[in-house]
Amino acid sequence: MILLASPGQGAQTPGFLQPWLEIPGVADRLAWWSAVTGLDLVRYGTTADAEEIRDTAVAQPLLVAAALAAYEALYEDGAPGAVAGHSVGELAAAAISGVLTPEAALVLVRERGRAMAEAAAVTETGMTAVLGGDADEVLASIDKHGLTPANVNGAGQVVAAGTLEQLARFADEPPEKARLRPLSVAGAFHTDHMAPAVDVLRGLAAGAPVADPRTKLLQNRDGAVVASGADFVARLVEQVSAPVRWDACMATMREIGFTGIIELPPAGTLVGLARRELKGIELVALKTPADLDKARELIKADAA
Repeated sequence: MILLASPGQGAQTPGFLQPWLEIPGVADRLAWWSAVTGLDLVRYGTTADAEEIRDTAVAQPLLVAAALAAYEALYEDGAPGAVAGHSVGELAAAAISGVLTPEAALVLVRERGRAMAEAAAVTETGMTAVLGGDADEVLASIDKHGLTPANVNGAGQVVAAGTLEQLARFADEPPEKARLRPLSVAGAFHTDHMAPAVDVLRGLAAGAPVADPRTKLLQNRDGAVVASGADFVARLVEQVSAPVRWDACMATMREIGFTGIIELPPAGTLVGLARRELKGIELVALKTPADLDKARELIKADAA
């Protein structure tokens, strides 16, 4: 069984959408989704600089639109055996699984990005990846400095989130044998700092058109396979202020016995985690359309 994985915020890089515009119909699709989101997604994905696409209100719709455009190019018909998204990537996963229409997913991500940007503006906050070190010691150090383990990604990676002052003290006293890497995000996502955004999305999601998933759909809270579309959307809303447990998602992937993972653009992060954590699984990172043939071969081999 093949799983499609959609990456989260921080994966975007300047110009990453440029090669995808060579596929017939992609530019038109992005123009339509630009109207839905109120953003020039083509410009942001091609000529905008790193600081522009770091903006939460821009990055989140851009990532979901990119994932959906690549999915449509990969699957002209049919659907993957399973899908999962990391953080905002869950909205792309919801659309791919049929829980939300692409337009409904993009409306929600538009409002999610705006609400999270507003919440982040209240206090100067950020996120820092912690690579390596003893897992228990890393979590104890994060707690000691008043931070939240906002992403528990597995493969020896945890992301600490909190105020810039807390992160500075954490950097001055890092966990033993761990490396710290500040992330290019504009706030402490998946922490209590995002509570106002949860309130906004809770009210909006109540009226969203929702269907049950047509494929296996994993969720970030605990890695569970969620069979109810309404339940998934409710979890997705609450996840904005709760830690992402990608480690639990990968544990579910191992338990179910997936044979391959294809990461949608901007790809690389989730495949990198899987390479260290899920040995023996075929991995494809869809960085450009040149990777589509390899992904299709994996899908064809799985169906044989």
